Amino acid sequence: MDHYAVIGNPIAHSKSPQIHAAFAHQTGQQLSYGRLLGSLDDFAADVRAFVADGGRGLNVTVPFKQQAWALLADRTPRAELAGAVNTIIVLDGGLLRGDNTDGVGLVRDLVGNHGFDFAGRRVLLLGAGGAAHGVLGELLAAGPGSLTVANRTAEKAVALAQAAGGDVAGCGLADLEAQGFDLVVNATSSGLGGGVPALPEGVLAEGGWTYDMVYGDGPTPFCLWGEGQGAARTLDGLGMLVEQAAESFWLWRGVRPSTAPVIEMLRAGT
Repeated sequence: MDHYAVIGNPIAHSKSPQIHAAFAHQTGQQLSYGRLLGSLDDFAADVRAFVADGGRGLNVTVPFKQQAWALLADRTPRAELAGAVNTIIVLDGGLLRGDNTDGVGLVRDLVGNHGFDFAGRRVLLLGAGGAAHGVLGELLAAGPGSLTVANRTAEKAVALAQAAGGDVAGCGLADLEAQGFDLVVNATSSGLGGGVPALPEGVLAEGGWTYDMVYGDGPTPFCLWGEGQGAARTLDGLGMLVEQAAESFWLWRGVRPSTAPVIEMLRAGT
């Protein structure tokens, strides 16, 4: 039986084993999937040991995505663009390939699960850290009317926008007043402390959507902010989590699972 795992630190909270077990059951794939607490001092040794023990693939989560990128010489174009790897594929002969499925997970959740149409829409991505790097390329590829990256430190947003290589603008949060975006995606870590980015008035257009890349048992602080702004839809990142996992599953197994029942299962807490 092929073995897979998610590596991170901390890792006990990860829903990935539950998700991939559901995918395997649904598709009739024989595999096991566990959690691996990665060493903060020697991530590379943990990966090598997993592969030496016969492991076939890893999901990579905080804080190792950039280390995984640096470790692997064979990286897909979307991993290159993201500067981070969240999926390691063990090829024949034990060679390792790095990919990043976060961006495709976000876009598939928005488009496939919720019916968002990017055409002509003004999209704002909040944050300029690893999470924003991981999804910017796929947001741009989705074909919005415009794409803006904004960050508390404006210089970081400008640098990320320039690195994207497309028609992307970068600015500070204060520059967003009265801009009226149709979709605001939160890729900052502010919600972990119970807060939201310091956004000026008029950031969200009438009928606009908000999307928080994190999730919780209840509405996240950013979802609550969206509700307060009169957002037409306020979405959290649980669907993105399942969709990026489905892309990893397909990369490993060549089978694409159905995500809707797994999202429903997690929402119900079963």
